[in-house]
Amino acid sequence: MVNDGKQAADSEGYSDGASDTVTRGIVDRRRFLQAAGTSAAALGLAGCLNQGDGGGGDGDGGGDGGSDGGGIGDTVKIGVLAPNPSDNPIGASIANGARLAAQHINDDGGIGDAEVEVVVENTEESPQTGRNRYQTLALEEQVDATTGVFTSEVLLAIMDDIANQQIPHMTAGAATPEASALVNESYDQYKYHFRTGPINAHHLGENLVDFMDAKNDDIGWESVAVLVEDYAWTEPVSDVLNEQLGDTGIDIAMSRRYASGTEDFSPIYDEVESSGADAAFIAMAHTGTPAVVQWAQQQRPFEFGGIHVPMQLPSYYEATGGACRFGVTQNSATPTAEVTENTVPFANAFEEEFDQFPVYTGYITYDAVNQYANVVAAQESKAADDVVSGLEGSSYTGTAGTIEYYGPDHEFAHDVKYEEGLVWPVFQQWQEGEDGSGSQEVIYPDDLATADYQAPPWV
Repeated sequence: MVNDGKQAADSEGYSDGASDTVTRGIVDRRRFLQAAGTSAAALGLAGCLNQGDGGGGDGDGGGDGGSDGGGIGDTVKIGVLAPNPSDNPIGASIANGARLAAQHINDDGGIGDAEVEVVVENTEESPQTGRNRYQTLALEEQVDATTGVFTSEVLLAIMDDIANQQIPHMTAGAATPEASALVNESYDQYKYHFRTGPINAHHLGENLVDFMDAKNDDIGWESVAVLVEDYAWTEPVSDVLNEQLGDTGIDIAMSRRYASGTEDFSPIYDEVESSGADAAFIAMAHTGTPAVVQWAQQQRPFEFGGIHVPMQLPSYYEATGGACRFGVTQNSATPTAEVTENTVPFANAFEEEFDQFPVYTGYITYDAVNQYANVVAAQESKAADDVVSGLEGSSYTGTAGTIEYYGPDHEFAHDVKYEEGLVWPVFQQWQEGEDGSGSQEVIYPDDLATADYQAPPWV
């Protein structure tokens, strides 16, 4: 499934100093090319040598304009970093969202006369592997831009490499605001990073508060037990919930950051029951499946909702045998929610091409590639600084909302804006249809709602 304990162990392994080794192994691209000298052609890097003279196509099918030279050339090459894209729905959605965007752009004539080419690398959700794969994209594949990255630990591990290579990167998955803090604090160094989505982890917390503030009268949760898995991405979520959730009038019966490898939720659920909370208000990704399955199988007398990344998968109802029924989660979009006029057509095209609907990372990656293409076309250049300035001024209506970025002086510099009318996530509930199949019904915001909230019958 999405994330399991083994993948988490890889992420935690980052702190053992391996990243320093990789840092020394990755050299600045310009210095690398200078050192390569006349051996560049033998290393397959001939295309990048054209970058210093302002670009221009050489017709070899890649790297012919360069992200640091002017013009577009014959090919725009986009590197994609995805976790286990062959068997992880989140990684597959990143990879296939980029592929479908490239296909649509090329079917529409490309960017200028340039064809979009996509190269996918597997991060394995490991910071060290992620850095190695980024090196492959930057130095060997000579990509013009990169996108993807699901895990915050992987994103933080490659931030210095993005800065060193000076290649625009548009994150499509990881939520840590530490990346945008780097852009704000050291703009000239880290300005090449943008987060197309999701909204950052601080705003994820605010989104939970906004949901409860708007819907509490309808769903009737007067007190909640806050349960947050202990990963880097949830730390800002916890901070916001601790500071703001009480302002909505909801009683916080208990608050717990539980261990990242938790598989047995019975002791935690015993505490929730003892607290008298109406609902478990959650933030879960890696540990979400055992949590929701045990909640349903044990028919615990409290409701269940918040941010639950696995429940965002369109195939999750079948995968859990219906255990996710009545569970609520925030999501960037669902296949039937008309977040924008582009949402449903994209979801259907994705399903037609890949025989499954996308996860949220698919919507965001598709938007990232298309927004990048629009900016390159408008700037008539794929030079990195031109792309950075173009993205800073861009307003692009994609599939997950209208994407604009906070400016360099904002505390969340280059993060997608969280704002009604721009990017404002939906909250969905898994409900069962008359034929016994599950469906992702939107219950918030009201203008996109497809159903009313349903309480579990055993509560």
